[in-house]
Amino acid sequence: MGRRRRGRDITGWINLDKPLGFGSTPAVSKVRRVFDAKKAGHAGTLDPLASGILPVALGEATKTVQYMQNASKVYHVTIAWGAATRTDDLEGEVTETATHRPQPADIAAALPIFTGDIMQVPPAFSAIRKDGARAYDLARAGEVVDLAPRSVRIDAITLLDCPTVDTCTLQVVSGKGVYIRSLARDLARYLGTFGHVTALRRTRVGPFDEKNAIGLEKLESLGHIAPDLAALDAHVLPLMTVLDDIPALAVSVEQASRIRQGQAISLDDFIRHRETGSDEREDRQILAVLADTPVAICMCKSGLVHPVRVFNFPPPGVE
Repeated sequence: MGRRRRGRDITGWINLDKPLGFGSTPAVSKVRRVFDAKKAGHAGTLDPLASGILPVALGEATKTVQYMQNASKVYHVTIAWGAATRTDDLEGEVTETATHRPQPADIAAALPIFTGDIMQVPPAFSAIRKDGARAYDLARAGEVVDLAPRSVRIDAITLLDCPTVDTCTLQVVSGKGVYIRSLARDLARYLGTFGHVTALRRTRVGPFDEKNAIGLEKLESLGHIAPDLAALDAHVLPLMTVLDDIPALAVSVEQASRIRQGQAISLDDFIRHRETGSDEREDRQILAVLADTPVAICMCKSGLVHPVRVFNFPPPGVE
C-alpha cells in the first residue's frame, strides 16, 4: 500500500518577499511547511544573495508556474566598479582590478547599448547545464566554463543613483533568462573597467510586487498564532492571478465534465456562452471557467477547444 501524501489541498499563490541568505528552494520549502500544503513550487529563481519577490505556487497553482516564466521582472541592482570576481558578485574572490571609475553621464549613455534584444553570456556560476553538469559545479571544481551567448531581452535600464564614485544603482526591467550579474560584468567592461554585483533586489514579477508581499518571518509567525489558519490563508492569492492575460470563457457543467476527461469541445458551444467580437477560431489559449472555478487552460484550434492543463477542483457545491 502506497504512503499517503500528507498536507492540505490548498491552492493559490503567495507573494513572498524572500530574505537575503535563502535560496529559492529552501524558501519554498518553508512556505510549504507553514501552509501544510501538499504541493508547492516557485516562479523565477532568486540567488541567496538576492532578496525580493519570489512568487510561490501552492497546490493546483503549480500547474500555472510555466505561465510566469515569461513574466516581466524588475530589479534594483548595485554595482561596484573596479573589481571582477569569479562569481560576478561579492561572494567570489577578486580576479581582476582596474583603477578607472565611470562617470554618471557615461553610465547613463551606455545603458541603451544593453537595452532590447541582446546577446548575453551567462555567468560561469549559474545553473545552466554544460556537458551534462551544472555550470556552477564545474566552476567550483576549478574548471574553465565557457558558456555560449544567449539571446535575452532587457526592456529598460534606469540609472537610479551613484552614491559614491565606486558604485551605482540601476533599475532593470527584463524578460526571461536575463542574468543581472552578466549585465553588471558586461556594462563594466564596456565602460573600460571591471564590476560586480554587491546588492540585488527583485521588486516585481508579473502581477506580484512589493506592495502586497509578505516575508517569511511574518508567515511563520502567523502559522504559530493562527491555529484556525484564517489569518494565514488570507495571504493566499487566487490561482487566476497569473492568468489575467488569458481570456476566460464560461462553460456548462456538462462541458466542464468533458474537458476534465480530456475531451475536446466544439468552439461554437463556447461562443454561445458570451458575446465576442474576436475571431476565437484562431490558435489561442483560453481559460475555461465554471461558476468562477477554473476548469482548464485550453487551446482553440480548428473550431475545437482542446484541454491543455486541467485543474483538479471539485465541481461547485461538491466537497
